[in-house]
Amino acid sequence: MKIATPSKVPFTLGIPAIIWQVVFFYLPLVLIVISSFVKITEEGVFDGFTLDLVTHFFKPVYLKVILSSIVLALANTIICFCIAYPLAYFLALSGKRFSNIFLFLLLIPFWTNFLLHVYAWFYVLENQGFLNNLLMHIGILSEPITMLNSLFSIMVMMVYYYLPFMVLPIYSSLERFNTSLIEASLDLGASWLQTFRRIILPLTMRGVRAGFFLVYIPSFGEFAIPELMGGDKRMFVGNVVSQYILAEGTGSLGAAFTVISCIVLLFTAIFFYWLMDRYVQKS
Repeated sequence: MKIATPSKVPFTLGIPAIIWQVVFFYLPLVLIVISSFVKITEEGVFDGFTLDLVTHFFKPVYLKVILSSIVLALANTIICFCIAYPLAYFLALSGKRFSNIFLFLLLIPFWTNFLLHVYAWFYVLENQGFLNNLLMHIGILSEPITMLNSLFSIMVMMVYYYLPFMVLPIYSSLERFNTSLIEASLDLGASWLQTFRRIILPLTMRGVRAGFFLVYIPSFGEFAIPELMGGDKRMFVGNVVSQYILAEGTGSLGAAFTVISCIVLLFTAIFFYWLMDRYVQKS
């Protein structure tokens, strides 16, 4: 009986995870790609390969949907970054004494079901909800305004839900940051903005990059939040895919649109990665 050497132990322990990933991720992905080019007759018989399913989506209406998803994902990522970086900076460098408490408060809402979060925001944003009542009470509004079923409600929920995915990687990078570099930069006459742009941000770009893609990639394919908070008024990639996949007889079209949108997502992700890498090199 052969005994695994210490060098082979990590690989042996990782085999179940590798099998799981192959069976439940790579194999379905391959099947989706194949389904995008397979022609099936009405009787369910294989009838060769075709590009008709893919070319079906080369129309302005579908290209607009993909562009809308890119804009939504990028806007959500930028807003999350603008909120997350100051918060992570405070937790890592200024508020270390209370960082564990604040991180706990940041994560504790995600111990509950996602639908409870949506219903809570319904209460906040509805016409007679908390936010409208507050604005009318302090005199900013004279009558309630419609916030639900709008792009505003979608963005609020997106930022709320994805913010921790941006905060935690940035916090991890800032926690290991050498603060003496900030003092040296300021002592040499650099302004705070120059110090941030040339010292702090480039040296924490690894965390920023991780947070960027943790938010950008799932935001691109998000369908539950636009569906629930947007009132089905705006179509994004996730909504189109879910409608085709769940409808009867259109699964292949859903697979084809998934492949097209994933290719677009891949190229945009590579482009944004290149931009961030170029920024670090220039700094």
